Amino acid sequence: MTLMTIFLFIPASFALNMAPGPNNLLSMANAKRYGIKAACCAGIGRLVAFVGMITLAATGLATVLYTSEKLFFAIKVAGGLYLLWLAYQLWTEDPNEGGNEALGGKSLFQLTRQEFFLAAGNPKAILIFTAFFPQFVDPAGSVGFQFLVLGALFLMLEWISIAAYAFFGKALRHWFSQPPMRRLFNQICSGLLGSAGIGLLLARRE
Repeated sequence: MTLMTIFLFIPASFALNMAPGPNNLLSMANAKRYGIKAACCAGIGRLVAFVGMITLAATGLATVLYTSEKLFFAIKVAGGLYLLWLAYQLWTEDPNEGGNEALGGKSLFQLTRQEFFLAAGNPKAILIFTAFFPQFVDPAGSVGFQFLVLGALFLMLEWISIAAYAFFGKALRHWFSQPPMRRLFNQICSGLLGSAGIGLLLARRE
C-alpha cells in the first residue's frame, strides 16, 4: 500500500463517513437534546461496532457471515426493527422536555448502546469493509497491517463525522427551540429513521 493509495482512500472514505445514514442522524438528534459532548461520547458505541466489523473483514470472516442467508436475515430483521423502535421513540417524544443538556431519562451508557446496536444491526455496513476496503489493499503486502492502517483512518474520519453531525444538531437546537418546531424536527428524524428501517427490512443480499 503506497502513500498515493492512502491519499485516494481518505476522501473516498470521508464521503462514506459523512453520508446521512441512521447513525449520523442519531448523533444529530442526540446533540439537539443532550448536547454535543453527550452525542460525541455516545458515538464511541458506533466505533466499537466498526472495530468488530473491521476485525472480521481483516480475518476474512466477514465474507462468510455476509454470505450466510440465515444470519443476514436475522441481523437485517433485528436492525430494521430497532430502527423502527427508535423512530417510534422520537415520534412520541414530548417536545416540551427537549432543549435541556441534562441527560434526562437516558444515561450516557444508554445513548452509547443505541449507537452500537444501530451500527451493528445493519448488515449492509459490513460491505464497507468487505467490498470497499479491499480496493485499497495490496495482496502482495501484509493484508492485516493494511487493514489496521485503513481501519484506523476510517475510525478517525468517522469520529470527525460524529462531531460534525453533533455540531449540526446543536445548531438546529436553537432553530427548533419552540415545542411545535421541536416536534417537527423529531417527526422528520423519526420519518427518516423509519424509512431506513423499512428499507433495511426489505433489503436483499447483493
